[in-house]
Amino acid sequence: MLPSIRALAKDLRISVITTKRAYDELERDGYIYTVAGKGCYVAKKNMELIREEHLKRIEEYIREIQRLAKACNLSRDDIIEMFSIIQEEE
Repeated sequence: MLPSIRALAKDLRISVITTKRAYDELERDGYIYTVAGKGCYVAKKNMELIREEHLKRIEEYIREIQRLAKACNLSRDDIIEMFSIIQEEE
């Protein structure tokens, strides 16, 4: 459940009207839905859309990595090794 419009406006120190407009826009775009008297919730149907947007961003980053790797004469194996090291650090 998302915070109430008034609570979020207070936390962010912004107008309730601005917060209401943001919630309305999110609902119109299908990211959230409102249950009268209960509050606002993240729409489950958009989880796939969000995943697709993340995958698109990852692909853009990979293309940038590829461009930089080529400029540095790094091989595919070099990039995989770098990725593995970073992944092990987490």
